[in-house]
Amino acid sequence: MNATVVNHLCIVDDDESVRTSLGLLLLSRGYAVQAFASGEDFLAQADLQRAGCVVLDLRMTGMSGLEVFHALRAQDSPLVAIFLSGHGDIPAAVEAVQKGAFGWLEKPCNNERLLDTIAAALAHAGELAARSQARRAAQALWDRLTPREKQVALLAAEGKPNKQIARELAPMEQRTVETHRAHAFAKLGVANSHQLDRFLREHGL
Repeated sequence: MNATVVNHLCIVDDDESVRTSLGLLLLSRGYAVQAFASGEDFLAQADLQRAGCVVLDLRMTGMSGLEVFHALRAQDSPLVAIFLSGHGDIPAAVEAVQKGAFGWLEKPCNNERLLDTIAAALAHAGELAARSQARRAAQALWDRLTPREKQVALLAAEGKPNKQIARELAPMEQRTVETHRAHAFAKLGVANSHQLDRFLREHGL
């Protein structure tokens, strides 16, 4: 699966000098950057459902970086988070990574390390976006099946032959099972039960 190209980047830091320096650095490398002076402003103004990366200062006036991160998780946002932390905040940054953040960087941060980390985070965001898109496409295909076709498909994915499926879904003729199976395979674009099983597992159906 090819990753979706993602270039959406947000900076959330209450230190204006940090916002300015980071913003200029990232703009110079071709990133589309939005900067916010507080977690509250970011949550209220940013597109939280657009795939990308957010660089969060851990310790800010008002909402902390961790509180912003938890708000993103609560909204099922596809934004990938990187934390900037002072030395004393390292345990909190590690905790954030354990809870799903992409990574953390200690202030002051080397520019090349920052850029490498952001590039990796955006690549990861692209992979997640592509996976989500594929999941939605698979769900749309699955939704085209009738209730009976879904029943037959789920049993066929387990490798069960038509005769056994007909017994388990009785009263149903074997020929009817064959018809439902053929229709399900055609709608999902699979050729056999192995491909069907892989399709269902890959997309969590």
